[in-house]
Amino acid sequence: MTTTITTRSSFSLWIQAVRAFSFTASMVPIIIGAMLALSFPGYVRWDLFPIVILCSLLIHAGTNLISDYYDFTKGVDKEGAFGGSGVLVGKLLQPKQLLMGGIICFSLCFLLGLIFVQVRGIGMLYLGLIGIIGGYLYCGGIGYKYIALGDVLVFWLMGPLMVIGSYFVLTGTYNSTILLTSLPIGLLVTAILHANNLRDIKHDQAANVRTMASIMGLSGAKLNITF
Repeated sequence: MTTTITTRSSFSLWIQAVRAFSFTASMVPIIIGAMLALSFPGYVRWDLFPIVILCSLLIHAGTNLISDYYDFTKGVDKEGAFGGSGVLVGKLLQPKQLLMGGIICFSLCFLLGLIFVQVRGIGMLYLGLIGIIGGYLYCGGIGYKYIALGDVLVFWLMGPLMVIGSYFVLTGTYNSTILLTSLPIGLLVTAILHANNLRDIKHDQAANVRTMASIMGLSGAKLNITF
């Protein structure tokens, strides 16, 4: 019998690590912000839109890498668990590699974001820092994911913050209509997170991780997601 060992490329491993399949969740709010900018009567900086997309992807990738690192080191992600990318549990990459990868993603996002600060003012610095810090603290630091605050903060960070940020970079303005339009986007992204937490209830409870789904229990979480 001949055994064939397939060596995966570093690129494919990192695509798995950043969970590129999930990037639509960060692209939708950015694109919605851009669509709203189409009706803006003034000058729109469409030349900045590719940088907006790149920054969004960097924050999302950085958040996923940092989350994998802390979930693994805290014993949340282990053999048989469904969450995470699986690269650490499967020993495909080392924890320090993911931690460094996440820091690099956040750092690149910050540097690119300085372009927005130069064009639109200091307000963009605050918006960018909220996004980066929010991404890191999801599992790092206070780890608000672990104390049932993930749903609430992800709603604001990946809904209103990203839609308003995208629109503001492109137009330099803000109005209440943008906020109202962003709310369903926040609910959509939160529903995705809640569905994942519903799947992970058993493993999260075993790891002493508190999410809204684990607090509600299986029946309550299923009822909540139907709304």
